[in-house]
Amino acid sequence: MTKVDYKSAGVDIDAGNEAVERIKDRVRSTFSTHVLTGLGSFGSMFDLSEIIASYRHPVLIQSIDGVGTKVTVGKMAGKYYGLGIDVVSATCNDIIVHGARPLTFLDYVANQKLVPEIVEQIVFGMADACRENGISLVGGETAEMPGTYRQNEHDIVGCVTGIVEKDGIVNGSTIRPGDVVLGLASNGLHTNGYSLARKVFFEIGGYTTESELPELGSSVGEALLQPHINYKRATDALLASTVEVHGMAHLTGGGFYENVPRILPRNCRAEIDTGAWPTPPVFHVIQQIGGVDPREMFRTFNMGIGFVIVVRPSARDEALEQLNNFPEIPAYEIGRIIDGPCDVRLRK
Repeated sequence: MTKVDYKSAGVDIDAGNEAVERIKDRVRSTFSTHVLTGLGSFGSMFDLSEIIASYRHPVLIQSIDGVGTKVTVGKMAGKYYGLGIDVVSATCNDIIVHGARPLTFLDYVANQKLVPEIVEQIVFGMADACRENGISLVGGETAEMPGTYRQNEHDIVGCVTGIVEKDGIVNGSTIRPGDVVLGLASNGLHTNGYSLARKVFFEIGGYTTESELPELGSSVGEALLQPHINYKRATDALLASTVEVHGMAHLTGGGFYENVPRILPRNCRAEIDTGAWPTPPVFHVIQQIGGVDPREMFRTFNMGIGFVIVVRPSARDEALEQLNNFPEIPAYEIGRIIDGPCDVRLRK
């Protein structure tokens, strides 16, 4: 009788142990004094007592997200570090829109076959992004699932937990006609629209990740794998100033059309001037190669604005002054709030 074991069935426990050895020091480097457990615990423990003592009515806020099919581009290029940054930034931005302070991050990395070197790249990206933004990478899961994922396939997901004072929650409810819409620049697709982008570049265009396009000023892979920007430092500074922020939105899948209305009261329409900021070349190339309708571009991609902030007209100058302290993330006045249905209208 043939003898089988877990490894012959497709799961290599030793590879998992090697991956943990590779990442443990980098993960520990993100720990704050509030982390009570290390790698290997059944569950992560985070002491909130000192933190909540400074809040009158603390509210926990969480978000979970994945990198999506950007993982496929990473696999094609053999580059995974930025994908770890992506998942931290994507989830972090989803809670800072409400004025929250991110505290902890949990990751989930699944694959058909666990390759310790690849897991190391991914988690190093997560750890570096967490450490830069004061977030503790408190644990996660690495799953090897042959038969569920195809060869060389990965799934990268993360969950961030943060805290916000209840009366400091930013939810858009106080937005009103006349308000000014500010935008923080993106550096490309971030983590959205990759199914369309891959079809355009690799199927229609016939390019590879190594293909150099003059219009991009880089290779296709470099353009598509720009790490997702984390807007925490810029929004922290703004919220700590005297500027009263009335709404913030993270432009994820659905672009302007789907994300901005999530924070608008019923009688408010956001009118966006699409000529108010420079659009990264990657979007022009996608539209040109694929013949993509302009509305579809703005409904699929962020088109160069990754984060939206709504303030009163009187606060416009101070808000831009605060945001311009972070020149690596340009800030623009991109529109205004007008009377109308809860939607977005684009104008040139």
